[in-house]
Amino acid sequence: MKLTDNLKRQYTSDRISAYDAQRMAEFIAWGPAVFQSQRIMIEWGILDMLRENPDGLTRSEVVERTGKSDYAIKCLLEASLCIGSIYVDTESDRYRLGKIGWFLLTDEATRANIAFNHDVNYEGWFHLEESLSEGKPRGLEHFGSWPTIYEGLSSLPPKVQESWFGFDHFYSDHSFPEALKIVFDECGVKTLYDVGGNTGKWALQCVAHSPEARVTILDLPQQIAMMQDNISGREGAERISGYGINLLDESQAFPKSEARLDGIWMSQFLDCFSMDEMTSILKRAAEAMQDDTRIFIMETLWDRQKYDTAAFCLTMTSLYFTALANGNSKMYNTEDMEYVISAAGLEVEKIYDHLGQGHSILVVRKKDNKV
Repeated sequence: MKLTDNLKRQYTSDRISAYDAQRMAEFIAWGPAVFQSQRIMIEWGILDMLRENPDGLTRSEVVERTGKSDYAIKCLLEASLCIGSIYVDTESDRYRLGKIGWFLLTDEATRANIAFNHDVNYEGWFHLEESLSEGKPRGLEHFGSWPTIYEGLSSLPPKVQESWFGFDHFYSDHSFPEALKIVFDECGVKTLYDVGGNTGKWALQCVAHSPEARVTILDLPQQIAMMQDNISGREGAERISGYGINLLDESQAFPKSEARLDGIWMSQFLDCFSMDEMTSILKRAAEAMQDDTRIFIMETLWDRQKYDTAAFCLTMTSLYFTALANGNSKMYNTEDMEYVISAAGLEVEKIYDHLGQGHSILVVRKKDNKV
């Protein structure tokens, strides 16, 4: 396994002290209570209150400002104290915001992750063991009877949709400005297939960035309908079209373009599939490629991350794919991606790292094609 230097330092030896190891073990044992208590501290505005009052607040002041019972506030403050998100001055009994609480409040990634895990994943992860054993997303069943979450996205409750798309877009959106320059300015793309284009957010940015760009979104028919509603009336929408396809159906081919096809874009897409499914999709993409077509695969590969916090978030996200998304995919590493690319008769031409929130772009061509 190849790891960045920082990840190698973290993951190749047991560096933690016995004391910290025991505390972390208990932190894991009480993980659901830790998560929910801090989510409520945010939801009820308590962490915000402490941030706005650097001299701190007493418990009675928090009770007064929230309108909640003394019992509820006492439980939350004591839990937060032991978690480390707040601390207390024992002389004045005033609670103040700690560094952990500050990150819970202000770090955009953390806020997106909290909403995603509460609204989308929390109940479903109760069925993680079944999902791992069976290779099916058993945690999805409380939302609906779809085989994967993607068929059900348009039917999920509004709050769940909001948190799902908020999570998905947060990570991709931070990488889009750099990705647009790579695809259109550096690589000269004008015509592009956007595979798994979802709501059309990337396609709209493409036609805004390049007046010559024309984008065809390939996705499930119900997603194409959602995308068309979303882009309707937006500038450049006339240069965006949709093509309904179930990419899990190996009999469904990518459309063959009679005109020049410069690129095929796959952003946070292949991680939605198993290794065999990825190979099948890439083989069908290869059949639609012309000699100078390039595939641009943008993924958050966990082994290429600068910091172990990012790698931690990504490997935990794999368990969302297991329990709720589809039961058989994950956040992959470079070795996994290179394997399926090669199995599809393709090869990696170049890799761009550290875009936005830890994305990489793999530029892929047909094997032995030096065009």
